[in-house]
Amino acid sequence: MKTNALIIFTRNPELGKVKTRLAKTIGDVKALEVYKDLLQHTMEQTQNIDCDKFVFYDIAIVEGDIWKKGVYHKKIQSKGDLGEKMQAAFEQLFEQGYTNCIIVGSDLFELKSEIIETAFTELERNEVILGPAEDGGYYLLGLKKMIPSLFKNKDWGSSTVLRDTLKDLTNHKINFLETLNDIDTFEDLEKSNYQFKQN
Repeated sequence: MKTNALIIFTRNPELGKVKTRLAKTIGDVKALEVYKDLLQHTMEQTQNIDCDKFVFYDIAIVEGDIWKKGVYHKKIQSKGDLGEKMQAAFEQLFEQGYTNCIIVGSDLFELKSEIIETAFTELERNEVILGPAEDGGYYLLGLKKMIPSLFKNKDWGSSTVLRDTLKDLTNHKINFLETLNDIDTFEDLEKSNYQFKQN
């Protein structure tokens, strides 16, 4: 077992259940296509990172999908809001003995393996690593130990998440990564220069 663990939160790619804000503009079929491409990008950028990798599905574990057995350990997200789900995932891995744990979502075409590797390096000399998102949230959180307040009393999905998170970290040593654009709306997608496949 390695000391570094990467948690990847995903949604099962089902029509009408992913990227719902984006779907209001481009429709459910195209939104699902975008999300599958986001999952593929996340897999490609994480598969070769030197750490133990855990994919947490929101509904059901899928065997034989892009997350190859032997590269990724597969788990199910716990019940509750996003904060409760993230807290449970971190707790599981710290209890397994990992000393540096990082969580990322699967919403960023800008995510690169180097960013995650930098986060693990910085976590050696900081207590918390944050990757700010342009929408006021964060795309990456790295911890050396549990800080339960981070996962409570947040309006998840809103522009206040990062600001409210920082209020819980006044006595902790933090380092910030570059700010990235995650994909929630059509405006986000336009900024990413995403190209729809020609059918």
